[in-house]
Order: sequence, then structure tokens, then C-alpha cells
Amino acid sequence: MRYLPLTDADRAEMLDRIGIESVDEIFSDVPAKARLDGLLDLPLRKSEMEVERQLSALSNRNIAASQAPFFVGAGAYRRHIPASVDHLIQRSEYLTGYTPYQPEISQGTLQVLFEFQTQVALLTGMGVANASMYDGSTACAEAVLMACRITRRSKVILSGNLHPHYAECAHTLTRCTNIETRSNLARPGGLDDIINAIGEDTSAVVVQNPDVFGQAHDLTPIADAAHAKGAILIAVFTEAVSMGLMKTPGAMGADIVVGEGQSIGVGLQFGGPYVGLFACRNDRNYVRNMPGRLAGETVDADGRRSFVLTLSTREQHIRRDRATSNICTNSGLMALAWTIHMTLLGDTGLRTMAQLSHERACELANRLSSLGGVELVTDTFFNEFTLRLPGNAAEMVQALADRGVLGGVPASRLYPGKGLDDLLLVAATETNTQSDIIAYEMALKEVL
Repeated sequence: MRYLPLTDADRAEMLDRIGIESVDEIFSDVPAKARLDGLLDLPLRKSEMEVERQLSALSNRNIAASQAPFFVGAGAYRRHIPASVDHLIQRSEYLTGYTPYQPEISQGTLQVLFEFQTQVALLTGMGVANASMYDGSTACAEAVLMACRITRRSKVILSGNLHPHYAECAHTLTRCTNIETRSNLARPGGLDDIINAIGEDTSAVVVQNPDVFGQAHDLTPIADAAHAKGAILIAVFTEAVSMGLMKTPGAMGADIVVGEGQSIGVGLQFGGPYVGLFACRNDRNYVRNMPGRLAGETVDADGRRSFVLTLSTREQHIRRDRATSNICTNSGLMALAWTIHMTLLGDTGLRTMAQLSHERACELANRLSSLGGVELVTDTFFNEFTLRLPGNAAEMVQALADRGVLGGVPASRLYPGKGLDDLLLVAATETNTQSDIIAYEMALKEVL
């Protein structure tokens, strides 16, 4: 009873109160094939040393990003993060209360969030940014909800070239609402079909740039077409470093900009935790409908510069019917790491990192596409591009891994059963050396 304090009578009363017959009904939305039927097939107990040894053996079966030429991207990128970032985030000034409800004892945390917001706004070319989201996909889904609140419309067009994980997150979050989200066909190339799909009832258009295939786009025509119909343009990015070279989404007419900040200050970390970026126009209606938190600057009773939470939009702060976010918190530690790395880089450093990434991606693309049977599909890209291979891309990726090269992400992994089995997404960053690029070229030549 110590760890399972509810009695059968307690459970029966709770089920009766919410009007269901059994606990199983609570999980009715979870597909039956995804639910456990009995206990997991695991040993009942092992010692700490035995568990550590077994888990280490499993871990050693992986090839770490630092152990081989690494060209994997598709939303998560290997970047050089200075050791000073990890050192600074562990300083005692930042090891304070995680949630800054009491500003008088959370000035360090609040100031970091304020600086973070400023950097995100400048990076994206937008007027206002919030104090971060969980990751890029949840930021994208929240942007869809925000756009529908602003326009009071319920139809959202998702570009087929939006990262499928982001699209699935938006579909999931809107599934039980009156919001209709639909995606166009995923294919490398232009976005003309998006413009043609915008109608008078469209709430928002969601476009990724560079898109999931690495293709860079000018979003201005899409923004103009959306605005002509009273719709909102939501621009998405998965590679924050691209902003060091590319025109900002704000300058191309985006109304809301969301993305993944992982490539600045945050390691790959087996897929998380990451940090979502969220910015919008400096418009009262937009700001009031923005999810998450907003840290603001003010003065205290003695006239000294200080920081407070200016906007807190979840139901524990305001009336539930006025809450604009289901995000429980921000990614405070990751936002701190992002801010420190961005501060260390500055404008020049970010531009240099972006330039190096682009140059190495161009060299890699030229070398690989010169091999017989290999076609470069994306003609304009930042640091990620798509190749069409003369065979199954997934099988070739495995063959490359067997030769010690992590060659990219097969499109079929993102879009199973969609006829994209011969496409391979390849990413390069400043961490890829000349020898890495040559090793990839030689390995692919062997595989072909």
C-alpha cells in the first residue's frame, strides 16, 4: 500500500465520477497494437553493476557521431559546441529555481530568457519571441493553433516538404479540434502547389525553409499569396545556423516563425532534450495569442533594471478558457546553452559557421554527384541536400556504415511507402573535415 495507495473502492469511485466503466476506457485513443499486453520480457532484477555492463554493451553497438565521418541531418545536426558552454551552464548563478515564478529570486534566469528572446527575434527577423518551446515540432503545432485563434478560421495547409515529424505533431495536436490540417505531396522541388491551394477559408500556410529535402526557397511569393487571402504564413526551420547566411523569414513576409535551435549550443543527445524557437510579428493580437512565456524588462522599487514574466499564457496562470498554450514549461536549460553559444559566436561567428557549413556541403555534393548513377536533386541548398541513388538508399546507407561512414538519412525512413526509396538526405557542417569528405566519396564509390 505504500506505493499503490488506491483501494479498489477508491478506483471504483473515481471511475464512477468520470462516467466510465473501466480504466481501459481512459486509453481508448491509444491503438490496441501500441498497448502492452502483460509485462515486458525483462529480467525481474539485476545488480547495478550487471545493468551498467549490459547497457554499456548495447551502447557500444552504436557508432557515435564523433567516431566516424558523420553526414546525418534531417532535423538534428552535429555542430562544434565550445567547452565553455557546458562550463557556464553549470555555474551557481544559473542553478536557481527552474520556474521563475518569483522574480525577486530569479533575476538570473529571467535575464537569460530576455536575452534569449532578443537573439531569437534578431535571428528570425521578427518583432517578438517567446522564452522557448520544447522543440521545433511542438513549436510548429502551437503556431498552427495560434494562427487559427487569430484568423478564426480552421483550415491549415502544411507543405508536403515540411519535416514529417513536424506535420505529424500538428496533426496529432489538432486531431480533437475543429481544425483541419492537410499536407501536400512530399517531393523535392518548388512550392507552386502551395500557392494554388490557398483559399478564402485558409487560416495558415506552413512552409519549411530550407525544406526537409534541403531545398532553399524564397518565401515572399507564398507570403503575398497568403496575405491576399487573409491567411497567415508560418515559416519553419530545422537548422538555426542557416540564418547566418539566408534571408530571414521575417524579411520574406512570414507572420510566425518557428524552428529547432538544437544546432546552436545543444548536442545531438540521442534526440533530445532540444529547444524550440518561436517568434512572431510585433502585433498586439499576435503577442496576446502567443503560447508559452514572455520575459520582459522593467525597474524595481529602487529604479534598478530588473526582469519579470510579462506574459504567462497557460491555464495555471490565467482562466482556463483564455489559456493559449498546453506547453507546461519552456526548455530553460537548453535556452541557456543556446544563448551562451550564440553570445560567444556573435554575428561574425555565426556567419563564419554558416559559411563553412555551406562550403563543405557544396564540395561534398559536387564530389558525390560526379559519381556514376548519382544525381543531385536539390539545386539550391544551405548545408543539406538530397541525392538520387541508383538503388535502395537505405541499403546503401547500411553499406556505408559497414565501411565506417554515416552517410545520411534515407528518405524512405521519413516517408515509408511513398516511392522515395532511392533518395538520400545528406548534411555537412563545420565539423566535417576534408578527409571526412574524401572518405565518403571513396566509400560510396565502393558501394556503387
